[in-house]
Amino acid sequence: MKILLAVDGSAHTKHMLAYLAAHSELLGAVGGYTALTVVPALPPHVTRFLPEGTERAYYDDQAEAVLKPVRAFAAQQGWQLEARHVIGQPGDAIAELAEAGKYDMVAMGSHGHGALAGVVMGSVATRVIARCKTPVLLIR
Repeated sequence: MKILLAVDGSAHTKHMLAYLAAHSELLGAVGGYTALTVVPALPPHVTRFLPEGTERAYYDDQAEAVLKPVRAFAAQQGWQLEARHVIGQPGDAIAELAEAGKYDMVAMGSHGHGALAGVVMGSVATRVIARCKTPVLLIR
């Protein structure tokens, strides 16, 4: 089984990882994990004033802040982990990679807001579920 872990560095991500580690029997034989974090794009009116290379360094630094603890946790668990980051809208990027990478499952933490909050505020989890043909495991 090939699993895409949608991570954002929040307490919900930590809870999701701990849950997966504690309930490994649910997943069966895992052939590998990919941790994906999505860094929102800087507005064009900002990037045109940045020195060359600054924008890329910003994205890399933001992603590394999220991915470094995930790598450490995966190493403690003995998981085979590939860490990736992309720039864009989180819900869309997660769904696109899940399909393109032919993952068997997407696992992600969720804030657990009610239906009204999801309608009013929007939700990455809601967006992933709506766009993704790959099964999604939401952990609250």
